Amino acid sequence: MSAGRVVVVGAGVIGLTAGVRLAQAGFEVEVLAREMPLETTSAVAAAIWYPYLIRPLDRAFEWAGRSLAEFERLADEPGAGVAMRQGSELLREPAAQPWWSPLVPGLRPLDSVPPTFAGGWSFVTPVVEMPLYLGWLQARLEALGGSMTRVALWALPDDAGVVVNCAGLGARSLVGDRSLSPVSGQVLVMTQVGLESWVLDGAGLTYVVPRSHDVILGGTDIAGDWDTSPDPGAAAQILGRATALVPELAEAHIVAQRVGLRPARPEVRLDVEQTSVHNRVVHCYGHGGAGVTVSWGCADEVVTLVQQLVPQRRAVPVPARRAPDQKSRAVGSSIPRSSS
Repeated sequence: MSAGRVVVVGAGVIGLTAGVRLAQAGFEVEVLAREMPLETTSAVAAAIWYPYLIRPLDRAFEWAGRSLAEFERLADEPGAGVAMRQGSELLREPAAQPWWSPLVPGLRPLDSVPPTFAGGWSFVTPVVEMPLYLGWLQARLEALGGSMTRVALWALPDDAGVVVNCAGLGARSLVGDRSLSPVSGQVLVMTQVGLESWVLDGAGLTYVVPRSHDVILGGTDIAGDWDTSPDPGAAAQILGRATALVPELAEAHIVAQRVGLRPARPEVRLDVEQTSVHNRVVHCYGHGGAGVTVSWGCADEVVTLVQQLVPQRRAVPVPARRAPDQKSRAVGSSIPRSSS
C-alpha cells in the first residue's frame, strides 16, 4: 500500500537521493526533470565528500555526517561507484582543523608538504564516480517503484499534493528565488596513470581526484557565470597547477573538458511552503559545491518533512546506516575496478 504520491522536481544527485529515500519510506515517487541525470551539473562533479560552499554550517554538519555514513556503507555495494580513498588537503597558511573535522576522526596533520605549502591534512573520504553513481541511484529508484519523466516545467506542479523542489539552479525561475546564483566550475577528465590518492589545494582551487578509469582535475570557481563552455585558457591553467602537485599527470591525456554550474545560495533552502489550498512544497535546493556531500542527510530531512504532511500507512525499511563517527576504511590498490 502506497503512503501517498510525491512529485520530485529535479534529477540531479539531490533529487534522485530524495526520491530514493521517499520511495524507501513507502511513497509513490515521480521525478520530473528537464535534464536527465547524466545531463545535470551533478554528472560533472569530481566528486569527493568534502563540505564546500555551503551554509548554514550547523545544519550542513548534520547532513554531511549522515551522508558520510551512508557513503561508507555504499562503498561495499557493487555497482554504486563509491570508494573510500586516502588523500591530502594542502594548506598555504597554517590553519585550525576544519569545522567538519569531528566527522572524520582519522584526519591527521601531514608530516611533510611541498615547499610552497605551510601544512595540511590527510584523511580518508568517499570518492563518488558520478556517471556510475547517478545510474545506480536511478536504477534504485525504479526498483522501488519510482518513475522519471523528462519535462520542461515553467512552474512547480500545482496539482500534485506534495512536491519536493530539488531543481537546483532551476529554482531561480521556478519559484523566483533571486538569491540563487551560479558558481561555475571547469574540470578536465584525464586518462588514469596509476593514481590512487586524491590531492586538494583549496586556496588554489586545484584538485586531483582519481577514479577507477580516469582522473578528474579542477578547477575554477566563478560566481555569477552562466557559461557552460570550457575555456581553453582555464584548462591550461588547471592542467599546469595539477601537474605541479602531481607530476605523474605529465603522462596523462585529456579525455574531456566540462563545466558545471554550482547552485549557490546564502543558505540551503530546506523547508515547507504551502503554495495553494491543494499543494504543499518541500524545498531542497541551494547546496553550492556540497550537493553530493550532504545529499543523504538532506534526503532524510525531506522524508521527515513529507511524512509530517502526509499520514503514513506503511513504510519500506531503510538499510541500516553506520554512525558518522566510525572510522573510514582506507582503500588503495585493492579498489574494485567498476566499469564506466
